[in-house]
Amino acid sequence: MATTTVINSLSARVEQQEPREVFYQDVIRGLSATDKYLDSKYFYDAEGDHLFQQIMHCPEYYPTNCEMEILREQSAKISQTIRTYTPHFDVVELGAGDATKSIHLLQQLQKTNKAVTYYPVDISGNVINQLEKTLPGKLPSLQLHGLNGEYFEMLHQANILSAKSKVVLCMGGNIGNFTPPEAKKFCRQLRRHLQPGDLLLIGFDLKKHPQIILNAYNDAAGITRDFNLNLLRRINNELGADFDLTKFEHYPTYDPGTGACKSYLVSLEDQRVNIGTQSFDFATHEPVYMEISQKYSLAETETLAMHSGFKPVANFFDTKKWFVDCLWLCS
Repeated sequence: MATTTVINSLSARVEQQEPREVFYQDVIRGLSATDKYLDSKYFYDAEGDHLFQQIMHCPEYYPTNCEMEILREQSAKISQTIRTYTPHFDVVELGAGDATKSIHLLQQLQKTNKAVTYYPVDISGNVINQLEKTLPGKLPSLQLHGLNGEYFEMLHQANILSAKSKVVLCMGGNIGNFTPPEAKKFCRQLRRHLQPGDLLLIGFDLKKHPQIILNAYNDAAGITRDFNLNLLRRINNELGADFDLTKFEHYPTYDPGTGACKSYLVSLEDQRVNIGTQSFDFATHEPVYMEISQKYSLAETETLAMHSGFKPVANFFDTKKWFVDCLWLCS
């Protein structure tokens, strides 16, 4: 019987993680800005990972179920479409999470390509560790090589490790974590790390009724609230800050015109927060910008592809057409 091959992760994995000093400098920079902000990439410590998994199971948070339906019901079709462009390839997943969606596609791809190697990439070492523990039992013939670090650094490592064509997965609507100009910059940079004939399967949360979107980021159980506040807790724990979490309130917004869904933490009173030798004053009702989740029309996804060096070749929708996984070819 075939067994999963878990290839040893990069020996420099620890060095690839965000050093505490970089975390500190990023926090200081954000809170020193005229309009205060925190970098959303720091949401994902172990507790943040746990809370995000809970968010994905909230009844209001539709993106998970929509994309899960696509991968569960259409993976055979997606696999067949991929094989029409490249018969031999590796799979690189950016922001792998728990791989509960991509596992359906990996199962289909393995039916015709037993030699496929799966490179899950995530900035969270906890995520990679969990995948290396759990995925072998679910896909016993898959070669697995976890990469813990920033997306483009790890994609470069995957290209060094294997000369095969790459099928890159950017699932879950992660592209929505960027503003539209940032998304274009990201896609262009991604294209520069790929070769002609490589493929990108990328998920987009589509524009729809504004209340559906707003509810998804303001669940009744308050898990999204806790997810945002957890970053303050992490700053306290790792950087020695003294945020009082009870003095901040989570506030999400959605603009149906621009498609921008944003989250803020709002200070509930005049207060001072200390982080190391630095002190920051927050006025009553002052917002701290936390993250964006950008929504797209289908036409906007196609424009993004063409402006970034890709050619749209197929679109896979859920039955509600609330979400789309787009297959783009590197032109």
